[in-house]
Amino acid sequence: MSARRSLEGRVAVVTGAARGVGELLARQLAARGAQIALIGLEPEELNQVSDRLPTESAYWHADVTDTEAMEQVAREVLERFGRADIVVANAGVAQGGPFLDSEARSWNRVIEVNLLGSATTARAFLPALLESRGYLLQIASLAAITPAPMMTAYCASKAGVEAYAHCLRGEVGHKGVKVGVAYLSWTDTDMVRGADEDEVMRELRQRLPWPANRTYPLGPAVDRIVAGIERRSAHVYGQWWLRGMQAVRGYLPGAIGIVGQRQMRRFEPRLAATRGTRGGLVGAGGAADEKSRAERPG
Repeated sequence: MSARRSLEGRVAVVTGAARGVGELLARQLAARGAQIALIGLEPEELNQVSDRLPTESAYWHADVTDTEAMEQVAREVLERFGRADIVVANAGVAQGGPFLDSEARSWNRVIEVNLLGSATTARAFLPALLESRGYLLQIASLAAITPAPMMTAYCASKAGVEAYAHCLRGEVGHKGVKVGVAYLSWTDTDMVRGADEDEVMRELRQRLPWPANRTYPLGPAVDRIVAGIERRSAHVYGQWWLRGMQAVRGYLPGAIGIVGQRQMRRFEPRLAATRGTRGGLVGAGGAADEKSRAERPG
């Protein structure tokens, strides 16, 4: 395990910073002396987060899937802070429900934000990270390691960002830029609480085997992420047991397929009775994304 580096005076960029993992991560990084650039879709919330930080900070209202907007943000961050040492691609949305019942627009949006938005973020800030020999942390999920019925878009997006980040590590490592992937299980955020509003999704999750069947507190998970940033780690685990999942991930698709079929047969009558009532983005972050798209010209 590599030694921790001081974050004093470093400039950290955090996307999806208005709430949840992004908000608490910004607070924890600032508590360690980092200056913070916040990016998200909720300007009022971002302003409140920025006002509470003990170090210099600023926020930008931007959609991570908008290439031109993110390039402009990257330029303005450099103008404001002079550098970027850490970039955390945290922005994400989720959708739950059977694939055939899902709204194609929302399903596609999960891929756009979680995968393409992460790549757009990296593309905008990599020149600065190359200059500072910095660190890019991609927030992934347990969903990158194991598939889950009723979560096709989210699992696809997180498996995608994991693979993309691993590839990018090989491309830029010799230039001094480190790339890490962070894995979190079900963590107490607006996204998870929003998914739990669906009765079937909540019960399916409760039927998962331990330790994947519980919701974990946000604080300890973010503490682990901060430690990973200080170490510029290639892999960061928000919950202790996720590291062990890597050793058995090759067996998980088959096992989940068998268990998933049993569970789907069990829930089929309830899913049929509520068909057409699910499929949109979940949680406050999902609502913010839908509001932002609705307000966008054209």
